[in-house]
Amino acid sequence: MKTTFKHYILAGLVLLSSAGCSHFEAINSNPDAAVNATAPMLATKLILNITDETISSQKTFMQPFMLGKTILYTEFAEPQQYNDLGRTSFDVIPVLTNVEKMLAYAAGSTANDSYRALGHFVRAWKFYNLTMRVGDIPYSKALQGETGGIAPAYDTQKQVFQGILSELDEADKLFAGGIKFDGDPVYGGDPAKWRKLVNTFELQVLLNLYKKTADTDLKVTDRFKEIVSSRPIFAGNADNFQLVYSDKAGQRYPFYKLGNPSIIYTMVSSVLTDKLKALDDRRLYYYANPSAIQISQGKAVNDPSAYIGTDPSMVYADVSKIYATKDYSNINSRYMELAAGEPVYLLSYAQLKFMLAEATVRGWIAGTTADTYYQDGIRAAMKFVMDNTPNDAAYHHNMPITDAYIESYVTSDKVKLAGSADQQIAQIITQQFLSTFLQAPYNAFFENRRTGYPAFPVNPASNVNVPGDKLPVRWLYPQSELDYNGENVKQALTSQFNGNDNTNELMWILK
Repeated sequence: MKTTFKHYILAGLVLLSSAGCSHFEAINSNPDAAVNATAPMLATKLILNITDETISSQKTFMQPFMLGKTILYTEFAEPQQYNDLGRTSFDVIPVLTNVEKMLAYAAGSTANDSYRALGHFVRAWKFYNLTMRVGDIPYSKALQGETGGIAPAYDTQKQVFQGILSELDEADKLFAGGIKFDGDPVYGGDPAKWRKLVNTFELQVLLNLYKKTADTDLKVTDRFKEIVSSRPIFAGNADNFQLVYSDKAGQRYPFYKLGNPSIIYTMVSSVLTDKLKALDDRRLYYYANPSAIQISQGKAVNDPSAYIGTDPSMVYADVSKIYATKDYSNINSRYMELAAGEPVYLLSYAQLKFMLAEATVRGWIAGTTADTYYQDGIRAAMKFVMDNTPNDAAYHHNMPITDAYIESYVTSDKVKLAGSADQQIAQIITQQFLSTFLQAPYNAFFENRRTGYPAFPVNPASNVNVPGDKLPVRWLYPQSELDYNGENVKQALTSQFNGNDNTNELMWILK
């Protein structure tokens, strides 16, 4: 069924009555009884709509990483693997109708400021991820269907980013004065932890505005400096915005083997394995399994040459031939064998450190060297893998990551930050890329789009994008918008892209 802004109203009412229905729901209710919504119930739904429903499971879990060139899938020619973005959806918008409903239920409660802060964060997160896909979107006039606004005008991407930054600033202030609130499956309602997330996320938003530092309305570098110098941000891996899994129904790791036929169809990309090998990076042995053929021919499980990555730009027929030979590396068994698996984060402490390293190279902040931030990011990323993987040869192939190894790695000549500013940024983004294997969905794609690093292979023979020698940079607007809000979406297309809704048009943040 096509989704319109009229449907958004109905969807909001449905979400209101079903706010407790999600994988990590802590509230059990009788499905045959009426449910009275509460602020905590709606908070749970809003948070899980960002986390649990974004992360997805089984084959769908792998799709963002196909686009990010770390995973291939062999059952069929997956669109994401061949750069087919297609049309996005505005279905992320309906859940935001529950923000106002949550605030109405929270009015007068002692935790009102915390719920208000959460509402601002959820709105900022949702609108940010939508504008990052297409450009201009309905923002200031969105969610007004109940008052007759069923065909909302579009805000420019600059206006959307201004609104997002303002909402995050307000969320920081409200969480600063807030108290613990109920209904939070991620941070247990701790406003101090949420405040760290809000500010770390705002740094990520600002870094995506790095081409707009001359814009006096945005004050990108001033905002960045102020957050780093005076607001709480992530201080360790424990602050990661993530879901932690367990061996319980509906709470198992997204690619766990139970009821998951997709586990036999994945391959690890050569973009990933080649970089890990070049850096003598032991995450190779934690991310992938060696080729069964190479092991049968006598190679040891810790021989890097036994790890065969597959070119993600290869035409599907050739990928199928490799799959038939079994001479390739699949993902590490831990992703399929461990029900609790590792947490999956949407934003991490390691990512923050890499952001600070890049900002230092760009001259936005001073006081700490870029190399210090860079090394801290690598340490955090490696400790995350080490701490969330059993010390079992089956999962590290006799190449365990230890504290001593991490220190030797960050100071090795292959890894040390060096060269020109652009070369250093390439190193920083590459390390972030290596850190987000099966983490932070779509981050690798957006970072490659933003910086060009690491370089992704493009094969005109397999690339669905037109022209075949270019990677796409945006999704298309939803068909439902063209059908039911045509005048406004066409005006947005005209002002941005001379009327062209195609995947190669540069949105405002990329210019």
